[in-house]
Amino acid sequence: MRAIWKGSISFGLVSIPISLFPATQREELKFRLLRKSDLSPINYKRVAEADGKEVPWDQIVKGYEYEKGEFVVVTDEDFERADVKATQTVDIMNFVKLDEINPILFYKPYYMQAEKGGEKAYALLRNALEDSERIGIAKVVIKTRQHLAAIKAQEKALMLELMHFPQELVDVSEFKAPAAHPASKPEMTMAGQLIASMATGWDPEQYHDDYHESLRKMIDEKVQHGGEKVLAAKKARKATNVIDLVSVLQRSIKETQKKSKPLKKAA
Repeated sequence: MRAIWKGSISFGLVSIPISLFPATQREELKFRLLRKSDLSPINYKRVAEADGKEVPWDQIVKGYEYEKGEFVVVTDEDFERADVKATQTVDIMNFVKLDEINPILFYKPYYMQAEKGGEKAYALLRNALEDSERIGIAKVVIKTRQHLAAIKAQEKALMLELMHFPQELVDVSEFKAPAAHPASKPEMTMAGQLIASMATGWDPEQYHDDYHESLRKMIDEKVQHGGEKVLAAKKARKATNVIDLVSVLQRSIKETQKKSKPLKKAA
C-alpha cells in the first residue's frame, strides 16, 4: 500500500519522520448513466443557466454566492493568499483526555508508520500516550486542506484520526428531541432484560454490509447470464405506535431467545 502523505510529527523539540496510510477501505460499486436503447454512456455538459449554452473550461471562474443570485468571483490568487502555508508536519498543540472530546468530531483514521531514524521517538510517544491515557491534538495540511487531527496510541502503533473543527458540528439544539416520557419500573425492567438477552462479546467478523454483498451477487449473476434477474423484495417491517411497551418488550425477549445462538459472555 502506498503512503498518502509523508512528513513528521512534532511535539516540543521532538520531530519524528512518519508516513500516513489509510486505516479503512470501502469498496464502492460505481454506476454510469446509460441511454436505455443502446446502453451508450451519458456525459454531462457545463451549461450556463442564463442562456442554456455550453461553456468551455477556459471561460469558467469560481464564485461565492453571498446573497441569493449575487456572486463575487474568487480567483486562484485569492485562494493562494487565503491558503494556510502547507508544511509536512503534524504539529501537536496539546494533549487531552480522550473522554473529554465529543466522539462526533472524529471521522477518518490513518495509520502512522515510523520512517528510518524515527523508530525510538515513535515508540516513546506511543508509550507515553498510552501511559498518560491522553491523545495529542494537532493540525496538519493534507491535499491543500488544513485538518484538525488526533494522535492516538493504537495497539503497537500510532494512529492519526482526522477531526471536524468544533464549529462544523450542528448544534444539538437544532435537533427536535422527543418530549420527556418517564418510563415505568416494569418498562425499565423489561428493557434491561431485552438488552441482556441480546448482549454478546464484540465479534467484528459477524458484521457485514448485506446490501453491498447482495448487490454484488446480483450484478455477477447478470454478467454471467446476460439476462434480467429480479430479486424478491424483502418485506419491510411496519412501524407501529407502541402503546403497551411492557408486552412489546416481553414479545421481543421471547423472539430473541428463539433466534439466538449460544451467547458469548459480554465483556
